[in-house]
Amino acid sequence: MPGWFEEISYDLGAAWAIARKDMKIYYLKPSILVSSLLFPFVMFLAFAIGRSAPPGTLIPGLLAITLLFSASSIEPVSIPIERRTKTFDRLLSAPVSVRAIVLGASLSGAIFASAIGVATTAIGLVAFRTGILHIVALLTGIALTSLCFSTMGTLFAAYRTENVGEVMSLLNLVRLPLLFISGVFIPIASMPAWGQSIALLSPLTYAHDLILFAFDGTTLFGPVADTAVLVLALIIFQAAGALLYQRSRE
Repeated sequence: MPGWFEEISYDLGAAWAIARKDMKIYYLKPSILVSSLLFPFVMFLAFAIGRSAPPGTLIPGLLAITLLFSASSIEPVSIPIERRTKTFDRLLSAPVSVRAIVLGASLSGAIFASAIGVATTAIGLVAFRTGILHIVALLTGIALTSLCFSTMGTLFAAYRTENVGEVMSLLNLVRLPLLFISGVFIPIASMPAWGQSIALLSPLTYAHDLILFAFDGTTLFGPVADTAVLVLALIIFQAAGALLYQRSRE
């Protein structure tokens, strides 16, 4: 068996072990439940109440907000806590590549967000009595968006602190602006030219566009372009995270 295959298999096994550990310990932490469930729901209500937008527009917005916050909420809580207990230091000193550490940490958030995303979709379909036009696009959007933003959360958790609040504050400096520049609340077509240019830099723009396509068939960039940008953002977050955690290991 080739050496590279054994290395990949070992890394995947290590990543899954890390993800399982985080799933068992952190999924029901109050801080995670508040930031991943309550906060996005309140944000959605604040902007949805009083608007006459069709269900095919409201559900993608709710789903995009929920995926952003739920996916990026696990590791900014778990890693500072494990730094405090020195568990994370032992993980960094273990014979595991930083790629596996970042992937494993991100997988736990992605699985958490995907489950919440599916539940949110089911509730939205029943509550708004609407349907899905492109189920493959929806499932792809949920999976890629979850993994992309969970990796972003892991990247921010590389900030060397034992204080959860410091990481979450830093992360919210990015998450909150993303909501307002990505077409979730204000359609990109209604933005000024400079706002549209900024929106193109946000992965959430393409996540929302892909989910919107799944529900009502409208899209600005096309599902292939949306998917490609989300994969690119995921690779960038993964590479940046691996670099920062490698520095922590040295």
